[in-house]
Amino acid sequence: METEEQNVAKAEELKVLANEAFKDRKFSHAIDLYTQAIELNGRNAVYFANRAFAHLRLEEYGSAIQDATQAIEVDPKYSKGYYRRGAAHLGLGKFKEALKDFQQVKKMCPNDPDATKKLKECEKAVMKLKFEEAISVPGSEKHPIADSIDFRSIDVEPQYSGARIEGDVITLDFVKKMMDDFKNQKCLHKRYAFQIVLQTKDMLQALPSLVDITVPHGKRFTVCGDVHGQFYDLLNIFELNGLPSEENPYLFNGDFVDRGSFSLEVILTLFAFKCMSPSAIYLARGNHESKSMNKIYGFEGEVRSKLNETFVELFAEVFCCLPLAHVINEKVFVVHGGLFSVDGVKLSEIRSINRFCEPPEEGLMCELLWSDPQPLPGRGPSKRGVGLSFGADVTKRFLKENNLDLVVRSHEVKDEGYEIEHDGKLITVFSAPNYCDQMGNKGAFIRFEAPDLKPNIITFAAVPHPDVKPMAYANNFLRMFS
Repeated sequence: METEEQNVAKAEELKVLANEAFKDRKFSHAIDLYTQAIELNGRNAVYFANRAFAHLRLEEYGSAIQDATQAIEVDPKYSKGYYRRGAAHLGLGKFKEALKDFQQVKKMCPNDPDATKKLKECEKAVMKLKFEEAISVPGSEKHPIADSIDFRSIDVEPQYSGARIEGDVITLDFVKKMMDDFKNQKCLHKRYAFQIVLQTKDMLQALPSLVDITVPHGKRFTVCGDVHGQFYDLLNIFELNGLPSEENPYLFNGDFVDRGSFSLEVILTLFAFKCMSPSAIYLARGNHESKSMNKIYGFEGEVRSKLNETFVELFAEVFCCLPLAHVINEKVFVVHGGLFSVDGVKLSEIRSINRFCEPPEEGLMCELLWSDPQPLPGRGPSKRGVGLSFGADVTKRFLKENNLDLVVRSHEVKDEGYEIEHDGKLITVFSAPNYCDQMGNKGAFIRFEAPDLKPNIITFAAVPHPDVKPMAYANNFLRMFS
């Protein structure tokens, strides 16, 4: 039997290997190695704080908070424990909780300029939040910003040389010209941007929260996962698989924006295709189509920089109109996040969810946007800190109760761009290759052909983009932690 001394030495060796894996951006492998080190020696705060850091990189903020809290319990004087927990709270938009942790870091490291800087930025973020809360109008009294916009009254300057919409109809020629302009980093005129977003809002508003899609015999249908503002990779998907049309329809399964710094180009392109032909493209809400995420991860700052404040509010309104899930040919259930904390949820219940709001922190809507599959049966806490984790038994029961064959979801980076789990009953698809310019993953999309709807998964690599870093428009403070 190994002595305690040997276990401590072995744990240190594992930590060194884990640190190497972390440097190589193999964050899941690093987590496994830190876990092994903790099993051998659970009294070292560094192992927990390092594992928290790896969870942060994978956006597993719930797990990061747990690990950082463990580090603090093991060694209350270990400042990195508070630092990591503060960063995880920030990732979830919990500024007030983050502030407490950074105040503790500053108290422990009063002369550390980095700690001082982060505390100041955190204080600013909390002050801004309080100010916004103070001036906000109750929802019942608020008039939609969309009602106050008359895009026809906006003049287009003679020198504007970009794409133009003639009249009310958005044509394929316009969309192609707009995409080409975007590719060359040119902006679309505000008049046309307003027209696209307002027309899309009217269209989405009329849809149920669960949309049924019919794919005729012999026809194909493509499902894409998260694009996250990676416009040049979106163009590559269209290059590989053809432009959206009635003959070549797509479903984009949420998280169109944030992280990548071409989110506006992505969302206007998807919305323009929706206006051009509603049955050529279907759009689902992701957890990043929300005010709290857009404030943190760049979309709000990008819209403000490229357009103006009115568009920030307008996009927030339109995102509340996005459907929450789709069913293809009564067989394939497609949702951004995952399944539920209770059994027995019927499609009719999802169809009747009142989705016209910011996502709540619990309940069916929250779980549709945030949940993740887990390898173990049953249900467990979410590694993200929102929603839950659900096992194969939960997936199979949901499918059986609703006479479905397959769950397709997105929401998680996968090395190959996809992962098949739960005995083939659940597929994750993620369409942002080399996510955030650092994960090295492939992207993927799934082609289904009627009538058998057998998933044909196509993977692809990232393509070059102009030298604008991910999160370029995110809050200054949040970029420090990315």
